[in-house]
Amino acid sequence: MRPHLLLVTCCLCSACASLPDGSRWGDSATLTPGWQRLKVSAADAAKSPWVWGPLAGAAVLQVDSWDEDLADWASDDTPLFGSAQNAEDWSDGLRDASVLGYAASVLATPSGAFDGDWLTAKARGAAVGVGAFAVTAGITSGLKSLASRERPNGADDESFPSGHASTAAVFGTMTVRNLQSIDTSPALRTTFELGAGAITAGTAWARVEAGAHYPSDVLVGVALGNFMAAFFTEAFLGLEPGAKLAFSAEPTRGGALVRWDVHF
Repeated sequence: MRPHLLLVTCCLCSACASLPDGSRWGDSATLTPGWQRLKVSAADAAKSPWVWGPLAGAAVLQVDSWDEDLADWASDDTPLFGSAQNAEDWSDGLRDASVLGYAASVLATPSGAFDGDWLTAKARGAAVGVGAFAVTAGITSGLKSLASRERPNGADDESFPSGHASTAAVFGTMTVRNLQSIDTSPALRTTFELGAGAITAGTAWARVEAGAHYPSDVLVGVALGNFMAAFFTEAFLGLEPGAKLAFSAEPTRGGALVRWDVHF
C-alpha cells in the first residue's frame, strides 16, 4: 500500500487544483458521449499496444503446445513465487493493489477546492471507473462460460480468460490515464506508470505459476482489461487517448519477457 499512499501524498496539492482548462477532473463524465465518440474511442483503444500486444502473444502461444508446455513448466518450477500457494496469495494481493492504486489516483486528480462540487466531480469520474470494471468483469464471466476451458490444475472449467488479470489491467490502465491529469514531475509519473504495469504483469504471471491459468488466458485478460479502461476513460470521461508508456509481457520458457516503450 505504500506506493499508493505516496501517490496521494505527493499529489495532494494537485487534487485541490484544476485541470489546465479550469475544469475539475470528473466534470466531463457523461452517460451519453454519442456514437461518433464511442467509435473513435473504441478504435483508439484497439490501437493501443497494451491491447494488441498481449493478444498477439496469446496467438503465438497457440503454436503446437507452447501454451500448455509453458503452463506446466511455470506451475511445476514456480520460478518467481516459489510455490503455487505463494503465487495464489500474490495474485490476490497484487490484484487488490491495482484497485487501491486506482482509488489513490482518483483522489489525487485535480478537482478544485474541497467542497460539494469536488465530491460530485470525484463521484462522476469514479463512476466511469466502476462502470469499466463492471463491464470487464461481465465480459470475463461470459467468456468463461462460453469457453469452458479447464484450468491447468483441473479445479474447474473457468480458465479462459483470467479474471485476476483483466481486473488488474482495467484498474492499472485507468490509473495510468488518471496520472496524465496530475501535475507532477515526469520522473515520478513514469515511476508510478511503471509500477501500475508491473502490478498487472505480476498478477498475470502469478496466476500462471499458481496453476490457475494458461499464459494465453492471462494475456487475453490483460488485453480485455486494457481495452475497456482505455475505451471508458476516453468515451465517458473525456481523457485524451494513449498513454506515454506502452507495456507488453510475453512468457518464455526461461521465465518472462517484459518490454517497456516510453515515448517522450
